[in-house]
Amino acid sequence: MPFAKGDRVKHPGKPEWGIGEVLENSSSSAVRIFFVGAGEKQLSLAHVDLLPVIGLDAHHPVLDNLKLVPSTKGVSYISLPQAISRFLERYPEGFYGQKYLSEERDYKVKAHKLCQELLGEEKIESARQAKKYDEICKRALRVVNATNLIFPNEKMALKDGLVGDYAKKLFAESLYDLLFGSADLESRFNKFRNALEEIGAAKWTTMTYFLFLTFPETYIFLKPSITQNAADLSAFEINYRPDVNWFTYKHVLEFANYLRNALAELKPRDMIDVQSFMWCIC
Repeated sequence: MPFAKGDRVKHPGKPEWGIGEVLENSSSSAVRIFFVGAGEKQLSLAHVDLLPVIGLDAHHPVLDNLKLVPSTKGVSYISLPQAISRFLERYPEGFYGQKYLSEERDYKVKAHKLCQELLGEEKIESARQAKKYDEICKRALRVVNATNLIFPNEKMALKDGLVGDYAKKLFAESLYDLLFGSADLESRFNKFRNALEEIGAAKWTTMTYFLFLTFPETYIFLKPSITQNAADLSAFEINYRPDVNWFTYKHVLEFANYLRNALAELKPRDMIDVQSFMWCIC
């Protein structure tokens, strides 16, 4: 039987391939399909009776956000088991081994604790009430310098932007709103992005760093090259654009949450582990 682009199917003889999506309308003899467990396949319909998958069973986070990267980029899809294998080659004991902890996690947890100490809600609120915006900015820069996650030139751009009373107040107030405001996340994200743009420091690393370190259980850090490569390897469309924007970050959060759920066997604790996994598979 012919299949239409977008149909979801399974191969009866290859259950390990999982669900597949038909990539183009098929001829009567062949069909091109992307399987989450095997990547792209060209199948002869004369030799296999594909099983249609419909309804709730047809949904899968990768297929629902499918992005196929042209081979000219040098990125080839790897299935989740392959990605896990790649991670475990570097860290055989997974997220709880000493090598992983010392190389990837411990310094980020230390920075998280410093962020809590310097930029916790009560600490920022107290400084805001006293109009000590300069103090909030100094604390933020200390947190930024606690890791190598933000590029040196972007750290410098933030420091250079925090000159003058207006810039310091703008940054301090928008940072407080981003982390602890009552508005929806999109509005808070956009407000902080606008503030960073105004002081000349609107980069993805700076934009997502404070959310990540304040709430590592919820928010992911976006480092452009690593995040794009991890998403491309996973065939997950994150709608990346170099300019800081909510649409991209929303999809990056979806990608990060997909990975966190899919990595259940490795027991990731939070987005620190997810971000480290992204780095490793790249």
